[in-house]
Amino acid sequence: MIRLLRELSGRLREAGLPEGEALDLLAKASGLSRKDLLLGLSQAPPQGVAERAWALLAKRLSGYPLQYLLGEVEFFGLPLKVAEGVLIPRPETEGLVELAIKLSLPERPRVLDVGTGTGAIALAVKQHLPEAEVFATEVDDPALALAEENARRLGLAVHFLRASLTGGLRELHLIVSNPPYLPEGYREQAPGELAYENPLALYGGEEGLSLARPLALEAKQALRPGGYLLLELAPENVHSLAEELKRGGWQEVAVLGDLTGRDRYLRARRPP
Repeated sequence: MIRLLRELSGRLREAGLPEGEALDLLAKASGLSRKDLLLGLSQAPPQGVAERAWALLAKRLSGYPLQYLLGEVEFFGLPLKVAEGVLIPRPETEGLVELAIKLSLPERPRVLDVGTGTGAIALAVKQHLPEAEVFATEVDDPALALAEENARRLGLAVHFLRASLTGGLRELHLIVSNPPYLPEGYREQAPGELAYENPLALYGGEEGLSLARPLALEAKQALRPGGYLLLELAPENVHSLAEELKRGGWQEVAVLGDLTGRDRYLRARRPP
């Protein structure tokens, strides 16, 4: 199978895509884990594997996201099922979870993930803060069903609600969200892969704040005094909303950078 792997890698390289994806595609075609595939690379590919691998490669070269081809993505150490039309969890959002679990919260905090998608943030928070009562809202039915399936597969208890924004919840200690934050103008230059995800989960109007802004307004009612609002936004609009929150009386408003140093996260506390 090593010859097949090299051929797949070469085609990916020619297309300007990461060669390492070849291992993922061949593992999917073989029905093996990466580890088991590596152990068996010296063997000839079983019947049908090469055909399936080339079919997967062709779809990948057409711009179809690798995560949807594999049907699963690892997020904060959790294997999450993903499906076309639902936002793919990305490494930048792992930074949001990292900030959330490091906050100074009560022993049994009430946490809400707004616009949960695959359930990534809510499930990661529950995994690392097992005593927390975690809620998650979502308006897209396919996404909600996928999030509930991921929770069942992982054995993590999260309360999923078909609702927009805070869903009328109150007395929360933390609201965390990766809302649609791309400015509408970005759509014209967006990578082709984004066309397979739900645009409502990506684009947030002209400024990219059409959901984040009303969420911040609702958060003032939903959070307990001193509770935290934690958002992932775009470098183009995170400072704008931060200034609005300061003018609105929020305390400890801070813009934080991701691992690449780009300003991406907004943290604020509801005043007493």
